[in-house]
Amino acid sequence: MNVDEWLDEVNEQDEVQGRKRRSEIHRLNLRHRSVHILVFDQGGRLFLQRRALNKDINPGLWDTSAAGHVDAGEDIWTSALRELQEELGLTPKTPLECLLKLEAEAATGWEFISLFRTVAESPMILEPEEIQEGQWMSEKAVDAWIEMGGNGLTQTFMRIWAHYRRL
Repeated sequence: MNVDEWLDEVNEQDEVQGRKRRSEIHRLNLRHRSVHILVFDQGGRLFLQRRALNKDINPGLWDTSAAGHVDAGEDIWTSALRELQEELGLTPKTPLECLLKLEAEAATGWEFISLFRTVAESPMILEPEEIQEGQWMSEKAVDAWIEMGGNGLTQTFMRIWAHYRRL
């Protein structure tokens, strides 16, 4: 896990403006890119990860199956596959499905978020530096958790889930 990696700073149209360190991008609230991947099992249950306690953002909260910044010069597809491998030890056998892209705004941490979906076809190996634990949940159980206030879930995941459920 490279905590202060190089990221592309982008403008309102998601066009690269230059490269900056992650810490600077976050400190200055500059637009940048991230990917989030919803991983389902064969039965349609969603895998949620509980972020490791050493994470600088949302430690210990439940979040998207896998997620991360798009590195400088990297495309979203490569980034999504890298995050799946790094966090969950997964290499999908079928192509990822890109579902939507959320605009960069304060509510997304100034990230243009590309949301992907895949099905886990093999056991996962959770990266302890990234993930404290994980659990499989039905879509209805996730909906109910959010309807009850979403205590313990990241704001970003709840925002992503609302957009996903509208698809």
